[in-house]
Amino acid sequence: MGENKVTVEFVEDVALICINNPPVNASGVVVRQGIVDALDEIKAAGSAKAIGLYCAGRTFIAGADITEFGKPPLEPGLPEVCNILEDNEIPIVAVIHGTALGGGLETAMGCHARVAVPTAKVGLPEVLLGILPGAGGTQRAPRLAGISNALDLILSGRHVPAKDALEMGLVDRIDDGEPREVALAAAKDVVVGTLATRRTGELTTTPDDAAIETTMAAVQKKHPHLISPQKCVECVAASTGDFKEGLAFERARFMECLPSPQSKGLIHAFFGERAVANIPERKAQARDIASVGVIGGGTMGSGISTSALMAGLPVTLIEVSQEGLDRGVATITGNLDGAVKRGKMSPEKRDAALAKLTASTEMESLAEVDLVIEAVFEKMEIKKEIFTKLDAICKDGAVLASNTSYLDVNEIAAMTRRPQDVLGLHFFSPAHIMKLLEVVVGEKTAPEVVATGFALAKKMRKVAVRAGVCDGFIGNRILGHYLKTASYLVLDGAHPDQVDKALEGFGFAMGPHRVGDLAGLDIGYMTRKRLAATRPAEERYGGAIADRLSENGWNGRKTSKGYYVYEGRDTLENPDLNAIIDEERARAGITPRVFSDEEIVERYMTAMISEAARVVEDGIALRPVDVDVVFLSGYGFPRFRGGPLHYADTIGAAELVKRIEAYAQEDAHYWKVPALLRKMAEDGGSFADLNKGK
Repeated sequence: MGENKVTVEFVEDVALICINNPPVNASGVVVRQGIVDALDEIKAAGSAKAIGLYCAGRTFIAGADITEFGKPPLEPGLPEVCNILEDNEIPIVAVIHGTALGGGLETAMGCHARVAVPTAKVGLPEVLLGILPGAGGTQRAPRLAGISNALDLILSGRHVPAKDALEMGLVDRIDDGEPREVALAAAKDVVVGTLATRRTGELTTTPDDAAIETTMAAVQKKHPHLISPQKCVECVAASTGDFKEGLAFERARFMECLPSPQSKGLIHAFFGERAVANIPERKAQARDIASVGVIGGGTMGSGISTSALMAGLPVTLIEVSQEGLDRGVATITGNLDGAVKRGKMSPEKRDAALAKLTASTEMESLAEVDLVIEAVFEKMEIKKEIFTKLDAICKDGAVLASNTSYLDVNEIAAMTRRPQDVLGLHFFSPAHIMKLLEVVVGEKTAPEVVATGFALAKKMRKVAVRAGVCDGFIGNRILGHYLKTASYLVLDGAHPDQVDKALEGFGFAMGPHRVGDLAGLDIGYMTRKRLAATRPAEERYGGAIADRLSENGWNGRKTSKGYYVYEGRDTLENPDLNAIIDEERARAGITPRVFSDEEIVERYMTAMISEAARVVEDGIALRPVDVDVVFLSGYGFPRFRGGPLHYADTIGAAELVKRIEAYAQEDAHYWKVPALLRKMAEDGGSFADLNKGK
């Protein structure tokens, strides 16, 4: 069963076990069985006094085999394999290169010594999937590294560099060289006694009640919706007792986490970020992008420029005035300095990135760049003018992209003689930090240009989602719809602060009014004015309160006043807000009523799901999972809920239809059942079904 995946080699009195399961040596059943078979083979041979365990390719075991997720367990399981390694009579040294993550690190901790190459990293990221290290990780890590280090490792899910892992005690030494050579030398050192070995389970964990207590209080406060962080702390606390009892306790907690809605949501999010790369144009050849031009040195243009520079790309920044240019360069420099402070890049890399920045007021400077991203004010006339100029200036084959949030990419492309080279690249602010990039595909966008957009996202370490052309694409179209519900709730009797708190209680990082203040209320104001002429007469207008705030010059954080008042780091009540709300309710003839937090969440989420269903129905998003990833990566949707359409499946189509029909009694124009959702309710289908095979 382990054929070709796990092989054994004998060198004098040492045996070497090599795992070769590309691309990441995942610990699937073939590898697990292969390890057991290899140990049996070595024992039967009777000549080895030590064993070196290493991996071929670019990494040690980088985690579980994700194809086994959600399926019945296949024997031998990883907990059993780790115990077999630990109980082996012949001492085993694991050699770590690349990354040893999750089950990979648990496998290494089951061995009797660990040697890392200098560039190796280790981690236990299971908490990011709503589970916990279930193959002894919560019991062996504290025994090797202490309770405090183990808690940090397990609860952060971070990748720890070899040097730090050595200081913690997770690895015994760092040796440079190829994994096989390091494994051979380390195993020989075990034989002669210069590399000590021991069974991890026989070590004792020093109790640290203060660390357990403090950490438990912190995770309960930070992750009130998640069960796995608390169970991780409970398991680490159990590591001070009997080892076998600790393993049994860990396994029981693991089995409680696995079927939880949080774990299902987080696992859906994990797979979703990979699924969105499966696009119709995936086999097209992306064009080479060796240089980028960015038009606009404002917050967005500077953020895009920063992101490109951090990805190692030379950037030519264009602004109309020297003053604007200087401001853009200063912003980019500040962004890169911030990356150094956060440990995202070294001072040397920052300097190298800045050296790749060219600033100019002449658009002709873009003549030779491979890709231009226009990031100017959201006005069609300005964008059309820029693309007309770019068409005349840019070389053949250059990709021309607009960072528009709403506008028609086809209309922009029509200003050029090369609409096949035009697409939308909708970055999210701050562009050097936010993960999402909507790649907006026009009617005439060439497949290789779409593939180039996805390649650029990968280079910038962003999650790209393919979107069709409509007002707002995927995210902002849905946002524009469900924000109306937030405004209707306030007009009808809820307070903005109650709406925010209810949705933050659901899991959003910020409620819609806090988000509006952060983004700038003038943005929504301009959008409402832009769309005013297209608003149907029968549509209820919900923007009156927000309009009043903006017209008063209260545009949120940037003016220190919006729905809230901002003093330094403090967010305070706006004393003038209630009067405006009362006046607008009176103007509309509304008698306010009381809303429960539950009803606020139900209405808000039902509106979001309704428009998301229409976006899938219209083909703007390829699949429901694309909508989920947009909201997880760009809109602060709670990751543990898996995205709006994954969450919709937990409610069920029939219940959603029932809700919409009830709400339609008071507003039949706004609340309409999407055809897709009605069909699902009739057929017993789900959004998950629509993701399959796409």
